[in-house]
Amino acid sequence: MTADDLRQAVARIRWYHRIDLGGGIVTPGESDTFGVLPRLRFPDSFRGMTVLDVGAWDGFYSFEAERRGAERVLATDHFCWSGDGWGTKHGFDLAHRVLNSKVEARDIDVLDLSPETVGTFDVVFFTGVLYHMRHPLLALERVANVTRRWLILETAVDMLWCRRPALAFYPGDELGHDPTNWCAPNHAALGGMLETVGFRRIEVVWHQSLLYRLGRAAKQGLEGRGFLRALGQGRTVVHAWR
Repeated sequence: MTADDLRQAVARIRWYHRIDLGGGIVTPGESDTFGVLPRLRFPDSFRGMTVLDVGAWDGFYSFEAERRGAERVLATDHFCWSGDGWGTKHGFDLAHRVLNSKVEARDIDVLDLSPETVGTFDVVFFTGVLYHMRHPLLALERVANVTRRWLILETAVDMLWCRRPALAFYPGDELGHDPTNWCAPNHAALGGMLETVGFRRIEVVWHQSLLYRLGRAAKQGLEGRGFLRALGQGRTVVHAWR
């Protein structure tokens, strides 16, 4: 495939992830994956580890784990590959081919994950998925069952003003004008749910600062979208170990 052919192939796909395909060609993803990556606190090397990427979509984090030396990487998705959303598997397949990747792929729903269906893995990525789950505790239980050692989780959080475990429920499109966003816990609830499904050590390794949230809330308040609600919302990255 020539560089021009690749550019044309990239242009035919609606991308969510920005992926460097080499030769100066970067996919025009809606998510700034290069900006998000440092927040996840990946180790410099995954050498000798097996990795499961749950909700892989275009596969940026799967390919990154492979680049960092993972022994085996399995990318899984269902909603974004063959569900009702706007995503497809075309981006993953094109990047996989261009990068000459050995990452494995499996179209499977989060709630169907189990040692019997996919096996177990040293490290599991669960990024940008939890708040799309109508049954978040059950989803975490399924993810925990296939995690041997270490979970890296990124999610939306809400009700950050509340010290008790609490979870916001969105029956409509209240979060990001996206009706597929169902709920978001605060940190106390997230930690409690992770402990409930069997994780023994839990660490918040990144979260949006109060200053950032204040600025965003002020902007939304001026737009009439609710200052206090926005102030209580953010994103976080948690590492959890079995």
